[in-house]
Amino acid sequence: MTTTDISTATETPAKKSMDIHQIKQYLPHRYPMLLVDRVLDWEANKSITAIKNVTVNEEFFNGHFPHKPVMPGVLMIEAMAQTAAILSFLTMDIKPDENSVVYFVGIDNARFKRPVEPGDQLVMNVEILRVSRGIWKYKAVGSVDGKVAVEAELMCTIRSADDASQPAGK
Repeated sequence: MTTTDISTATETPAKKSMDIHQIKQYLPHRYPMLLVDRVLDWEANKSITAIKNVTVNEEFFNGHFPHKPVMPGVLMIEAMAQTAAILSFLTMDIKPDENSVVYFVGIDNARFKRPVEPGDQLVMNVEILRVSRGIWKYKAVGSVDGKVAVEAELMCTIRSADDASQPAGK
């Protein structure tokens, strides 16, 4: 009598994660503007989940606000945009060079649902909605402890730094 190992037939695909060293190969940002600490999982052409560990040592907390530190909404949006940029490069199966620049071209339906404070872990889920004529559109949601903190639709384009000063329509 032979036995068959059926565990492989029901296994889910292995998670694709990235540590900070791998993230730095896909983003040009560095401290204090690098706002993605780890990628938990991603699937090309679909989605990515990443985290930003929010600590009281962040420089922006010195002024926002000294009596009640809150992560600025614009930085939450930036963290989700950086996560989206990683997904775009992974989807294209390329690593950007020093000449690659990712620019915002639009932010729609941004909503801030709860503050993000020191000690929180902002979990960012970003999915590609569409890619058309070099414009990537994403649905991005950032949550803390399973509760939505921020959500938005982001639109970005990837350009060469040499072309970056030219209007997007050219």
